Amino acid sequence: MHKIEAANNGGHDAFAHVLDLAYGRKGKLRWEIIEPILSDSNAQIPAPIIPSVKKSQPPVYSPELQTLLTSSDSRRTKPLSLKSLAFPPTLPSRANPASEDARLLGPFSKRREVNTRWRYFSKEWKKVRPPLQVVLTNTISEETQFATSSDEVVRAGIRGIGMQGRGVFEDIKAIVGPVITPKRLTRRERHGDGNATCPKTTRHPSRWLRRRFQELLGRTPVLAYSRHTDKDGLIYGKYSVSLPENALAPSLRFDSSRIPEVYTSADQQWLQLTSREDEEKPNSKAAHVDTRL
Repeated sequence: MHKIEAANNGGHDAFAHVLDLAYGRKGKLRWEIIEPILSDSNAQIPAPIIPSVKKSQPPVYSPELQTLLTSSDSRRTKPLSLKSLAFPPTLPSRANPASEDARLLGPFSKRREVNTRWRYFSKEWKKVRPPLQVVLTNTISEETQFATSSDEVVRAGIRGIGMQGRGVFEDIKAIVGPVITPKRLTRRERHGDGNATCPKTTRHPSRWLRRRFQELLGRTPVLAYSRHTDKDGLIYGKYSVSLPENALAPSLRFDSSRIPEVYTSADQQWLQLTSREDEEKPNSKAAHVDTRL
């Protein structure tokens, strides 16, 4: 109750805490979103590390979890490498029977290897920020197409995640609105052109609330599944992770989507003038050098 009261009073941290609970960034909902991708029913069951103990099988990293673990946009800490997933850095080198340490010091305990692998698996997936859904990206056609409905996901042969097809992620983006809003017309432009109208946006009117949801988008990665065609003409799919273009995150600070567009003719003339001056500067310098010679 204290958190909710502080959030209603405009507390930044308290409001972020409420949003994280509501959208599965922490708490029980976070576990419900990420729990299905902690296993892969389509993967081949690995052989047990201890042959006589069936429960000594190493953990299986699903394709979705592998992508989330190896991307900086979906991690609170440094992303992992695929090599770390196959051989955790917490294992000593003598866990590899072909290593020099194994030859000198003897083989590593198989039971300790099982415990170390599972401990590393549990430790690292807890650092993942789960996505709210899977976005299907069709890059085979001429135009890039996006789909998030549950039916489209099933037809693509993959599984949905979290709040798939419910429009929750789209609602957050609608509250935030575009990164750069259209420039408002000046009084002269409004009176000079009778057909000119002020641009309208559908974002939330409160800037403080938009900033809080922008920060939420920075903690909500987008897991996309795209289909590609290799050089032999075979179609294959792969996952990728990114952040929404209107999220508030350090990695998007200098993104190209944050560069404002040119809206007025005066801005275009100013850009043309500055570019012309930049082109003339080297010529004038060269002419000055020739005069001295």
